[in-house]
Parts: sequence; structure tokens; C-alpha cells
Amino acid sequence: MALFSRRPKGAPDPSASQPAPEADEVAPPAPEADEVVPPATDVVEVGATDAPAPEVDPAPGDAERTPEAAATPEAAASVDISVSSFRGLGSAAPGVHPPVPAEAPAETETIPGLRDNVLVRDALAALSEPPTSQQLLNVTRQLLQGHLFLRVKGDARALLAAGEELPLAVAGIGDQTFILAYSSGSALQASVRADGDTETSAMGQPVLAVIRHLLAGPYQGLVLDQSSAPARAVLSRELLERLIAEIDESLTLKTLLAEERTPQTAAAVAEALARVPLWVAVGGVPGELPGIAEGRSEDGSRFLEVYSHPIEVAAMGRSDQAAPLSGAQLAGALRSDEGLTGVVINPQGPWIRLSRSDLAPLLALAN
Repeated sequence: MALFSRRPKGAPDPSASQPAPEADEVAPPAPEADEVVPPATDVVEVGATDAPAPEVDPAPGDAERTPEAAATPEAAASVDISVSSFRGLGSAAPGVHPPVPAEAPAETETIPGLRDNVLVRDALAALSEPPTSQQLLNVTRQLLQGHLFLRVKGDARALLAAGEELPLAVAGIGDQTFILAYSSGSALQASVRADGDTETSAMGQPVLAVIRHLLAGPYQGLVLDQSSAPARAVLSRELLERLIAEIDESLTLKTLLAEERTPQTAAAVAEALARVPLWVAVGGVPGELPGIAEGRSEDGSRFLEVYSHPIEVAAMGRSDQAAPLSGAQLAGALRSDEGLTGVVINPQGPWIRLSRSDLAPLLALAN
């Protein structure tokens, strides 16, 4: 199997409620050929694998709606990503910052020359069998950065050179067709070992290119790492449609937080807060006015929780709703409460805390 990789460059109505997305986890059958997303131009060939084929696990049931519910074909994971109006700082109880790593794992290449999407790979590795809705939401939110690998029937480089279309490997589940994608070189190897089709190649594509190609075609969803049970998932078309409905087309914050931290990272994130879509978590306790969620560090410092997408709020596993706000509104909220030390972005990780001094350019918007 010849493998190719593209190295992608890192780079609503506030009162409207959004319907609940759904995510499913199934084991797809052997892939069939279909068309592919627009090809990458910078491809690198690496070696083949001769590893023996492992046994393939039987297909699990669809994902359960709650950790206690038994999985059935009719029960898919479902979590509301609702939107309410921005209310300003209120009475939401602050929480202790979650014990998750601030930075993304170090980059890896489980096949030399193919850079793994470590955040998606690790989110898939954390799935139980069957997975919970929160686990599937975690996989979905980690899609919003980086790239995925696609399998192509035949030699992708030769097909590109000949100007021919690239037949994409897909999975047929009943009368529905799902695009197959992979988070890592090792997941690709597992797929080749499972179906024995060594006359295929692979290419990397930016995540949004894969999703947009899927939504432009007849596909019903995305299968991730289908031969790596239990580290495999199916994300439905409906979920992916809702995922990109509120998207920052540049995936600015997710990309910055997924990259290696440098002395310039804090300034780059602070600058982005003034121009990209932002969200806060609005909630509270019964009988009290709703307010915006905060986090507290061990020394008691208060940080307003800010999110890059509504799914980041849903993935916290709380009853909060996601509410959109602008950079100017965020600056005004910080100005209105001098007790806030700063903000914490995407507290489920990768995350970053920014102090008031870091946020000086943003705070100027409130003047």
C-alpha cells in the first residue's frame, strides 16, 4: 500500500435554539469505491506495511443516549447545543478548572511521513464500547482542527498525474453510504490489514474539506478509524451539518490551541478573540438568575469561560446552554467585573488562560 500525506498549513441568531445533534458508533462493512474530495497537491510517498491481519471485532450497537442506557439500533447519542441570548455576568456557580492538559499531545507519525491527528486519535482511543454521548461529542469537537486521511482505490499519485478522478473508499451500511476517514497512520494500517486491499493509497485532507465534500454529496456520515474497535466512531450527516453551521471558517482558536505553544501564542489568541465567533456557557441554579460560567484556578483567581464553538460547551457535560457574544461584548463583560482575572478558552482542552494584561488589546474595545 502506497501512502501519501498532505501537510496542511496551521493556519446565528442569539435567541434561536438549535436542534440536538446525533452521533452514532457502528462497525462498517468493507469499503467500496467512490469519488474523492479535491486532491492535495503536496504528497509524499512512504513505505508499505506487511503486518499480518488481526481478527476483526464484531460490530457493536449504536451509541447510547446516557451512560446508563442500553445501546439499541434506535438509540443514538444526543446532546442539545442550544443557544440563548447573551445576558452579561450573572449568578452561575464557578467551578474548579478541570484537570485536563493545557497543551495538545506532541505530534507523532505512527507511519513515517504521515503526521497523525493526535487530538482525534486520542479522543477515539478514549471511547468505551458502546461509547457514551459525551465521548462522541469529545471526538466531534476535536475534529475542528487539523486533517484526516482518506483511502483511494489505486495509486493516488499516478491518478493525479494522469488527471483522473480519485475513487474514494467508502462504507455501505444498508442503503446508506459513509465516507471512511482515519486519524492516524496506524488506523490506516489496521484498515488495510482488515480488508486485505493493498491496491490502495492514502492522502491527507483538511478536516473542513472532508466535511464539506461529504455534505455536498450523497453521503450519510463519516466513519472514523473503522477497523480500530473500540476506537472507532460514526458521525452522522445531521451532526456534521450542525457542527459547521456555527463554524469559524479558519478554525482559528482550535488551530492555535492545538499547535505547539510559543511566546507568541497568548498574543495570537488574544488578537483572535476580537474577530472570531465566541461563545459562553449560560446556566445557573433553580430560583436564581442565569449567569455565565467561570473557572477558578487553585489560587482562587476567577476566569471567564470562553468557547470557540457551541459543541465545546456541550462537551463539558453540564446543563449550560451556549450563548454567542462578540469580542466587544466580552471586553465589556470583563470591564464590568474587575474581580475577573481573565479568561480561559475551551476548558475541556487544549486550553489556555489569558490574564488581563494579555487581553489589553481586547479590553480597549470596551472604551
